[in-house]
Amino acid sequence: MSDEMLKLVLGGVLLVHGLGHGGALGALLWIRFRPQSSTGDWAAARSWLLPALPAETAATLASAFWIAALVGFVLAACSFWGIVLPTDAWQSVALGSAVVSMIGIVLFFGTWPAFNTLAAMAVNLAVLAAVWIGWPPDSVFGG
Repeated sequence: MSDEMLKLVLGGVLLVHGLGHGGALGALLWIRFRPQSSTGDWAAARSWLLPALPAETAATLASAFWIAALVGFVLAACSFWGIVLPTDAWQSVALGSAVVSMIGIVLFFGTWPAFNTLAAMAVNLAVLAAVWIGWPPDSVFGG
């Protein structure tokens, strides 16, 4: 795979992952404003770690995690492509976003469909691994 294609694909993964957090936010809003409608496997936010948390507070807390992860991963993608931030900022932004996403997933584990939860966690772990080993190589950024 060429460096240009790798840059397109990796930035795309960051972008799609960020937008996926927007989907989780959308599900929370759908459940809040249309509680009687079917949502498939999506459920109202509840935390197994903080079971006494009122439903409204849980939804607000979950929303904060998903908004932060959404914005962070979109910024990381833009940085990866050199659009908004310098390309060397993407790792820090992606790392912080992955940590926020992972904390949100752990706090609200069992609320979202299993596939979405596992896929999100897999991308988060891949981001952590990539940052840890310093991948992709500088050649992807034209260096």
